[in-house]
Amino acid sequence: MREWDCDLLVIGSGAGGLSTAVTAAHLGLKVIVAEKDPQFGGTTAWSGGWMWLPRNPLAVEAGIVEPIEEPLAYLRHELGERFDETRARAFLEAAPRMVDFFRSNTALRFIDGNAIPDFHGRTPHASLGGRSLCAAPFDGRRLGARFADLKPPLPETTLWGMGIASGAELRHFFNALRSPASFWYVAKRVLAHGKDLLLHRRGLRLVNGNALVAALATSALEAGVQIRTRCPVRRLLRDGARVTGAVLGTPEGAIEVHARCGVVLACGGFPHDASRKAALLPHAPTGREHHSAASRGNTGDGLRLGETAGGCVATDGAQAAALAPVSLVPQADGSFAHFPHLIERGKPGLIAVTRRGQRFTNEADSYHDFMRGLLAAVPAGQPVEAWLVCDHAFMRHYGLGAAKPAPMPLGPMLANGYVQRGQTLADLARVCGIDSDALQATVQRYNAQALAGQDDHFAKGETPYNRMQGDAAFAADKGWPNPCMAPLARGPFYAVRVVAGSLGTFAGLKTNAHAQVLDAQGQPIAGLYAGGNDMNSVMAGHYPSGGITLGPAMVFGFLAAHHMATPAAADAAPPSRGRRLQPGEAGSAVSPV
Repeated sequence: MREWDCDLLVIGSGAGGLSTAVTAAHLGLKVIVAEKDPQFGGTTAWSGGWMWLPRNPLAVEAGIVEPIEEPLAYLRHELGERFDETRARAFLEAAPRMVDFFRSNTALRFIDGNAIPDFHGRTPHASLGGRSLCAAPFDGRRLGARFADLKPPLPETTLWGMGIASGAELRHFFNALRSPASFWYVAKRVLAHGKDLLLHRRGLRLVNGNALVAALATSALEAGVQIRTRCPVRRLLRDGARVTGAVLGTPEGAIEVHARCGVVLACGGFPHDASRKAALLPHAPTGREHHSAASRGNTGDGLRLGETAGGCVATDGAQAAALAPVSLVPQADGSFAHFPHLIERGKPGLIAVTRRGQRFTNEADSYHDFMRGLLAAVPAGQPVEAWLVCDHAFMRHYGLGAAKPAPMPLGPMLANGYVQRGQTLADLARVCGIDSDALQATVQRYNAQALAGQDDHFAKGETPYNRMQGDAAFAADKGWPNPCMAPLARGPFYAVRVVAGSLGTFAGLKTNAHAQVLDAQGQPIAGLYAGGNDMNSVMAGHYPSGGITLGPAMVFGFLAAHHMATPAAADAAPPSRGRRLQPGEAGSAVSPV
């Protein structure tokens, strides 16, 4: 069997794995990243790219300064008895240093989220902004020949493959037929994207999670990291209790990789592992009742590998998955794409109902809270499903799920059955299997509340996060007092069915504050680390704010690299079969952290 030698082997190429790889390479370690899929990026490449990073330098530079006790107290209230102060404090203390490191030493640039509030504005110490960052747009040409190996964004969330950044850019696209300035902005973006398609077959202006992965991968490659695709891990290598590498499957055959400092498991959790879902998600007794929008390659490999070395998967979180409503989009080959509904639910003019025709939650709340409301509303044993319902004006202004707003044609989505339509609410109820009388009564009550601007049932539009999800300018223009509420006034009416789904999983391998995997006795397993969704979430199954997956993934990757590069960790490692990189070589440390 052929052999490769390195200091660090990273298994998986999302934000958790790549942040570890980049940091380790800058600390002088020789790093290999092994990705089983044909393209690198994992679920991160499909994500919004937002990271929850309180006290980050961009916020401080804007004058938003808070002591660590503020976000720590927010987490303490949100997580309750599952709050782990040691790991939470390690995360919050390292977050600003991580951002400084990547700003100073890598291709990654950030845009601030200084106006983005935490999800739960009624919780003590929730913030109105300053705790979030996103990857800045990135030029794909910087990846050179490896651009083809970057996983593109989820097609259903794009326009002809063009990613659209959240915030101001997305508002331009919504308003393109109503504002000359927005029309011109969108026209330039579409023309530039069309040129890229002709010349490069893909758009070069990358945004959201695609930009995050591209910037991290560029930084890794420039630092001498080897990123190997089509390399699934067969098994871990061990020397006694210490993990010393892994056997990879490659197109050329099996290869034994010896990693002097350790192995990082960052394979994206278990969103497509039916057996693990059946064990940890009560609403999915066979595992197939849960339809995740995460990358299809995330099948629980890292968790299984960690268990073979003595690691333990946590089962005591408040929720094992980062829940989100997902719709099933028919594909030409008979399969279904999984579309996550993250944006339109808070816009004015949409409600969500069960088959009983009744609302069950605040539609403008976070995707996780929306699903918690649906799970509580559906009787045991019945399918976990609901319908997002809107009128014609809403459909053509905002779109609905994978159905795009005007001027994009709606016909294909009606023809394949993704969108249901009825000239009246009774017609819509009949084609969807919803209780007709109840739906009509629900809409009548809701319309009256929307005109008054007050949701008497679920307090829609009353928190800062709700209002951000809404459309204050459009609502004000129409005379609606609540930015999240508008009457469903004129047919035809439309509906899209949503089912139980997620953006990924929370339950993962138990780790300490250095991201070391722990055994059944709570002791670290030498040479074994976990990152991203293979690490049990520091949020313990709660979802207090946007970006609580990618933020900790980046920070704990940064911390893991520093831990394994310390003299103590190096002394505990067996001699390297390969040569350590020297200062000045590709991949050596550029500057201290």
